[in-house]
Amino acid sequence: MAARLLAEVEGPLIAVGHSLGGRVAMEVARQAPTRVQALVLANTGHNARAVGEEPKRQAKIDLAHRDMAALAADWLPGMLDPARIGDSALMADLTDMVLAAGPDVHERQIRALLGRPDAATYLGQITCPVLLMTGAQDLWSPVAQHQEIADLTPHSDLHVIEHAGHFMPVERPDETAALVLGWLSRQGLATPTPQEA
Repeated sequence: MAARLLAEVEGPLIAVGHSLGGRVAMEVARQAPTRVQALVLANTGHNARAVGEEPKRQAKIDLAHRDMAALAADWLPGMLDPARIGDSALMADLTDMVLAAGPDVHERQIRALLGRPDAATYLGQITCPVLLMTGAQDLWSPVAQHQEIADLTPHSDLHVIEHAGHFMPVERPDETAALVLGWLSRQGLATPTPQEA
């Protein structure tokens, strides 16, 4: 994924990634350190596949191929701040997203996760500034995991957004956008919005 992105995008870049996208962004920084001006990593992880992870992931793949709606109903509640599970509009939007992706896309994403490298082995070599963000209620990519990434990465800032789970950018879009734009502005990589000036 990282190699394909680097082949398709020319010049310097700011790599922004959520969840699996965060892992891809870290790999982009590893493969092209002189091109990456900054990393923005949201609700992500850094460790290689855990022992016993593959059967659990395979069960989700199998469920997706049988019934994507059942996968969404099983998977989504654990990805959100528990207070948002009753938000029918949010749940409907996320369910639509899962259904639109379909079982083949879901399987490719899971296979990519299962084959992920251990980013802990190279995080110390990332020299660009790094913004780490997670939701306080993210049980999938918890605050402690982001603190580990921050501890391994020389130039990192960790921010926790309250009342958000793993889908923090969707659960708290205004707070997420303001945090990213403000941080990029402080790095000299974006013009502040009128609210930030």
